Amino acid sequence: MKRVCVYCGSGVGGRPEYADAARMLGKALADRGLHLIFGGGRIGMMGVLARTVLEHGGRVTGVIPKALHEMDLALAEAADMRIVADMHERKALMAELANAFVALPGGFGTIEELFEVLTWAQLGFHAKPVGLLNVARYFDDVIRFVDHATVQGFIDPAHHDLLLVAQTPDELLARLADYKAPRVDKAQWALRSGLE
Repeated sequence: MKRVCVYCGSGVGGRPEYADAARMLGKALADRGLHLIFGGGRIGMMGVLARTVLEHGGRVTGVIPKALHEMDLALAEAADMRIVADMHERKALMAELANAFVALPGGFGTIEELFEVLTWAQLGFHAKPVGLLNVARYFDDVIRFVDHATVQGFIDPAHHDLLLVAQTPDELLARLADYKAPRVDKAQWALRSGLE
């Protein structure tokens, strides 16, 4: 694990713990020599995270759609800023560059990006770890949803643990580093479950 993609909000949210967690994760990434791949933004959690990595001597690569770059939303301090055509290209490039994925608190975009890479893992399109930093219990309802969908038969129990959850950056990075992808075929599971 050399490059970690972090999905997070373009705002800082309503509690100071969220930005604090971005700073702690940024320092932890830099201290471990892990290269941050992020959405390229200078504002919100993205800006806090990337600036912290840089302040501690770490490396960052931003990936930002042209339209957002033209709105002057890119982090100027990032020497490696990839400007792409649209959000689809942004997500594909971020996923390609990363060896692991982490979600910090955020909104629609953060959740959508998190579930997209989880879905790709479930389908076997990649075997990279996906983690959730559950800051101040922000993601409790997301975790409950995954539990519920598993109990209701929409997520294979073997895929339930594709989402690694931790309360601190150190614990989460350790879990990502130790991750072993499950060997479960989504199509075979669906057929066994009676779906065609």
